[in-house]
Amino acid sequence: MSILVFIETENKAIKKNAQEAIAYAKAVANAQGGEVTALVMGDIDPSEAEKAGNFGASRVLHAADSKLEHDNSMAYASILAEVIQQESSELIILAKSGLADAVAARAAAKLKAGIVSGVTALPSFDGDGLTVQRSIFTGKAFSDTRITSKIKILVVNKNTIEVTPTTDTAVVETFSPTLNDKDFKATVQDTEKATGDILLTDADIIVSGGRGMKGPEHWQPLLELASALGAATGCSKPVSDLDWRPHHEHIGQTGIKVAPNLYIACGISGAIQHLAGVNGSKCIVVINKDPEAPFFKAADYGIVGDVFEILPKLTEAIKNR
Repeated sequence: MSILVFIETENKAIKKNAQEAIAYAKAVANAQGGEVTALVMGDIDPSEAEKAGNFGASRVLHAADSKLEHDNSMAYASILAEVIQQESSELIILAKSGLADAVAARAAAKLKAGIVSGVTALPSFDGDGLTVQRSIFTGKAFSDTRITSKIKILVVNKNTIEVTPTTDTAVVETFSPTLNDKDFKATVQDTEKATGDILLTDADIIVSGGRGMKGPEHWQPLLELASALGAATGCSKPVSDLDWRPHHEHIGQTGIKVAPNLYIACGISGAIQHLAGVNGSKCIVVINKDPEAPFFKAADYGIVGDVFEILPKLTEAIKNR
């Protein structure tokens, strides 16, 4: 089986979610046979591209044209379709993101491929088809979906598979795509990204606060815990609406959706809109003085008590370890 992975980059390096996509593809290749080829576009150092081998890719095709340095879903989809046809790829893997969703949908339309987004498990194969589990209703349920098309595209959620890097490296080959002017009718002129030590979308640990923190002047205990854990900080929608915290920290159905290994909710009641943004987390810890807070029903661990008493004790215990 020929498996192709679309790689996203950031700061000229492979993004973490792309590492997971490669590892997912490698797990499929191990089960079904075949090799994993990765496609990367834009500006990336060849030594960084070789690191795709750490996660299971044997080859990397690098489309290095300067026109591709800014994300362009139309051009990326055309190039992805071109590579799929050149490599006779049967299974295409992308890590779920705003860009990947757009690229995958456009490529599927070009190739009449079957596509499943929000994938949460490895697929099972039967004859010419495959069945895969995906998240639906903003993560509140799962659906088993079968694809029978020749070309199959899977857009995989974060934390679907555990990544264990190796020292293997991939062979990097230059790919010269056919660029169409019509794909560049809309171009990205500039990109402004949220700054901070750790971005929410990349974080393995997130410490988040709600109205139970009582105001922006009381946020220091939460920030100290996040610092001790090496975590990113987030907040609920009411907090960002009140300008207690920056809007790029807003987590929820109308904010950023996250899937860290550990999510600690401090003084957040657990409205359904917030739960929809965090239900991909591997482990959820809730701290709230209200034992009836809805968030406790979704928590793996719950602490009933005053966040201003509990947070300093947690921070001290973590520093002592």
